[in-house]
Amino acid sequence: MLLRPPCLAVVVRSLPLFRHCGTRFGFKCEFGVMGRESLTSKAANFRICNVSGCATELLEVRSEDPTLHVLFIPGNPGIVTYYKDFVESLYDQLGGSASVTGKDFFFFFQFSYLHDWENGRFFSLQEQIDHKVEFMRQEMQNSRTPLLLVGHSIGSYISMEILRKCPEKVTYCIGLYPFLTLNPGSMKQSMIKNISASSIICAAVSLIVASLGSLPSRFSRFIVANSLGKSWSPLAIKATCTHLLQYHTMRNVLFMAMTEFKQLPEVPDWAFLRANREKIAFLFGLDDHWGPLHVLEEISKTIPEITLAIEREGHTHSFSCTEAGSVWVAEHIVSLIKARILTSNQRI
Repeated sequence: MLLRPPCLAVVVRSLPLFRHCGTRFGFKCEFGVMGRESLTSKAANFRICNVSGCATELLEVRSEDPTLHVLFIPGNPGIVTYYKDFVESLYDQLGGSASVTGKDFFFFFQFSYLHDWENGRFFSLQEQIDHKVEFMRQEMQNSRTPLLLVGHSIGSYISMEILRKCPEKVTYCIGLYPFLTLNPGSMKQSMIKNISASSIICAAVSLIVASLGSLPSRFSRFIVANSLGKSWSPLAIKATCTHLLQYHTMRNVLFMAMTEFKQLPEVPDWAFLRANREKIAFLFGLDDHWGPLHVLEEISKTIPEITLAIEREGHTHSFSCTEAGSVWVAEHIVSLIKARILTSNQRI
């Protein structure tokens, strides 16, 4: 078993991660992370990107001299604004040595900003995967900078599929609170599955959500802050009110959830995980029905070489909705990167 008492229980194997980077990134990361109080924090910026005729929004912090590019894939509902604190914290803790890009689900931007309803079109999990792959091929085709994929929840599954389709482009893949397989024992998943399977119920739920979004902003923020977001950061509350409380966004969130329940298996793809065990790491949470600990236990027994860890600080699956959760998870990712780089440097 790879379960250890410390909060950052990480199992690291002696495998070089950035072979073609030499010691350059190892040097900058070591001194950047440990001495980041001397680094001026850099705010993440939003950028519009057109991929295969579909506009999508990116949240990014660019390094002037990157030795690593981190591409972050959010979980459903795919609103990258929720992760602004996380993206900025990850960039700061990497000492400015890496560019960090967060990419939203393309239906969100289409509906929220362009008001292009695509004739009521809904987008499936597979379409989101294909769109991310096309984005990588378009934006990073000629880049020689090592690419690290980080996915949250269903974004972890999407990241695994990107790795499957573009193994030559991905150096490492980290899944945060990963939703990789169905959990038949979860009552919450069963309820969401039943709701998402009914177009009538989905429409009714979306109308209720949209009615909250149509209220004056101070009222909608009060409702969110005192229901879903009692411990959330002001950024997460604002993102919910301005981005999520819309009819077509919620319909797509539920439609994608329906396709997730149809596409995800009940057991992991062991052959794929075994073949890519040197490229994969997972962070699980306590009492998380999307990424339950029995999945971690199955992975640790079947493929013990995969790096596994458990978050024990109580940040929950929605880690990005609090500043403390965003910072802690960013620290965890940096610890994985540093451990791999230090191991690689020792072998050079």
